Amino acid sequence: MAIKILSIEQFNNFNNMKTASSFIILISVFFMVSCSNNMQKSAIPEIEIIPAPVNLITGEGSFAVNENTVLLLNNDDQALKNLVGFLSKAIYNVKGFSPKIKVNNAFDNKSNYIGFKLVADDKLNGEAYTLNADGEKVIIQASKPAGLFYGLQTLLQLMPAELYGDEKSANIDIVIPAVQIKDEPRFSYRGMHLDVSRHFFPKEFIKKYIDLIAFNKMNVFHWHLVDDQGWRVEIKKYPKLTDIGAWRVDREDKIWFKREAQKPDEKATYGGFYSQEDIREIVAYAKDRYVTIIPEIELPAHVMSAIAAYPQLSCTNESITVPPGSVWPITNIYCAGKDSTFLFLEDVLTEVMNLFPSEYIHIGGDEATKTNWEKCKHCQKRIKTEGLGNVEELQSYFIKRIEKFLVSKGRKLIGWDEILEGGLAPEATVMSWRGIRGGIAAVKSGHDAVMTPNSYCYFDHYQGDKKIEPVAIGGYTTLKKVYSYEPIPDELTEQEAKHILGAQANVWTEYIYDGKQVEYMSVPRMSALAEVVWSPKEKKDWDNFNRRMQKQFIRYKYMDVNYSKGTTKVDINPLFSGDSILVEFYNERYNPEIHYTLDGNAPTVESPVYSSPITISETLTLKAVLVDKGKIIGNPSEKLIAQHKAMGAKVVYAELYDEKYKAKAELNLTDGMTGTDSHNDGYWQGFDGYDMEVVLDFGKSLDFAKLSVGCYQNQKSWIFLPNSVEFSISDDGENFISIGVIKNNVPAEEKGIIIKRFKLETELQKANYLKVKVKALKTCPEWHSGAGEKSWLFVDEITVD
Repeated sequence: MAIKILSIEQFNNFNNMKTASSFIILISVFFMVSCSNNMQKSAIPEIEIIPAPVNLITGEGSFAVNENTVLLLNNDDQALKNLVGFLSKAIYNVKGFSPKIKVNNAFDNKSNYIGFKLVADDKLNGEAYTLNADGEKVIIQASKPAGLFYGLQTLLQLMPAELYGDEKSANIDIVIPAVQIKDEPRFSYRGMHLDVSRHFFPKEFIKKYIDLIAFNKMNVFHWHLVDDQGWRVEIKKYPKLTDIGAWRVDREDKIWFKREAQKPDEKATYGGFYSQEDIREIVAYAKDRYVTIIPEIELPAHVMSAIAAYPQLSCTNESITVPPGSVWPITNIYCAGKDSTFLFLEDVLTEVMNLFPSEYIHIGGDEATKTNWEKCKHCQKRIKTEGLGNVEELQSYFIKRIEKFLVSKGRKLIGWDEILEGGLAPEATVMSWRGIRGGIAAVKSGHDAVMTPNSYCYFDHYQGDKKIEPVAIGGYTTLKKVYSYEPIPDELTEQEAKHILGAQANVWTEYIYDGKQVEYMSVPRMSALAEVVWSPKEKKDWDNFNRRMQKQFIRYKYMDVNYSKGTTKVDINPLFSGDSILVEFYNERYNPEIHYTLDGNAPTVESPVYSSPITISETLTLKAVLVDKGKIIGNPSEKLIAQHKAMGAKVVYAELYDEKYKAKAELNLTDGMTGTDSHNDGYWQGFDGYDMEVVLDFGKSLDFAKLSVGCYQNQKSWIFLPNSVEFSISDDGENFISIGVIKNNVPAEEKGIIIKRFKLETELQKANYLKVKVKALKTCPEWHSGAGEKSWLFVDEITVD
């Protein structure tokens, strides 16, 4: 049999065959006939595996499954029998017959079989596998059953997508292309999270979610079982945790952040919990799919559901109800000064550990506002007795005490990156969610970290146009953005990078009410992250992944998954080039059809179709829409291109922008691009609680009479318009003269998204330098939920005409 070895680049090209020569090769393969009874004369299926395997070798011909095909095992291990049971069921669902399953240690010389073989091979780690298919047989080998399971996932993706459904059809041929695959994951931790406190999801959906995790070759389910809005795990010793803590008053018809607390005459009717029998069943279900469940039992904050059941756990002993919606700041937390608090938590964690065999126990540790600790006599006594400096160190004491208990039981503690505050527990692993800094700090101190930065890995964020997408908590994280994530920060050494265990996506459910919506928010972004954490970094190729996703969408359809079809938003990407701007239109969908206008009018299906970048040499408004099957889908995108005299001018900052919102860094304010109504669109530059002061160096003397700068407000995201903008000019870059101050006339209370250009028109000025000082609000107003905390200032293009 002829074999063609593909490099990484050739693998990508193979999956994107477009040239005439490639087409001829495919046609040649199409008509090849083998003497094997199992070789097909029909077309060989394209290889569309997600996540992309490490090494793949293609051959000629294929293997066909028929009623005589046997599933062979080289031992009678129950784990192997469970594996082939998945395959047998998939074949039965389509063909109506189940292949026979046989155990035979020596089956290499037989034919018409699919073999699963456990081997002693030091080159195959526990999750690695090889898959070899030719015209007579398919053999999957691994050193551990987990490797065979991942090999099975690949095998199923080599088969028709119909195997993921349950509609029988004699017309569907189960054909496996001739391949040789050697594969293993890049990271050991490949996780998905689900919050079941904000909204409760039944046991059967949890199983489906685990199926999706396993389907994507991910191996961790982080189960967020406890939060302010509901306690979801049965604890036998403390029945009130579920009798009271699992239920809240029904406010499901109200916006999450505007829900009133339970009134005295109201009953708590919304909620639910998982019995210990439910959890054992789910844990066993996950184990069969090589998914480890890490339970999260929050502490010391996000525990109002527990305090509602047992008020003595708090500093105040005050009776409260389970909140039906948002709580901020989170002040009602466990008392760190009472030993009874720790006895309660040790009892709870003991029962949790009896249910979950996972090495890690997640303890949360995030967003604790410690004002009650500062006033509590018990907490203050603890600080004094333990020789602690402040309440931050008291939180560290709290976490370290819990870790000591977990370690004594043979477990490890993992928590959100706030557990770094006041000093990290000796053996703790950090889950870095507030960007990547927490993960970097943990690694540099010798600790392990799991990366889950909210800007890439929060799947409760919007993934498309906010005007037509289901309501989400905020943000904008598309499929392509998830795929672009790299878990290992550039600044880490090779040795430090070994402490990055992997990455995880989080699904918080403030705005996610049922399983179908969980699916919509998780899929297909889960597939993108799966390839990030499984496939080699150098193998990542967005265009190729996007093409392979088209088959993945078909698989999801047969799995009855309510997946998102992707953003309908057309991105308008201008690139500054000399005296003009080159504009590209882009949409993440595969081979999108984009129509556009240059005159500010809304595009129609009759408007020009975008095919290549457009050169712009004047100020104008671009608009573009996505068209599918002759119909416009989504809303028009629009962007003002601000052609002006200072384009390309050097910008010097008194204090740099925040790294999370740097947009195009030093090029951002003079590139001719203005921001959209999304503050994280890559055109707005953010300043966290401080003024923006910049000097534009024109490089020559410019004359002008009109100046402007764009600012943004969205109080829901703690972003406010500035108090004022001042423009000053200079000939030498040192001595500046103010030529005007524009004060803000839009109230901070003004709701919604506001984009305001602060404009100054003067008599003709002449200068080499322009200073722009934008005076920020700096802190959130008293009426705001973040009163007293730092507010954001967002700025886009500075224009000079």
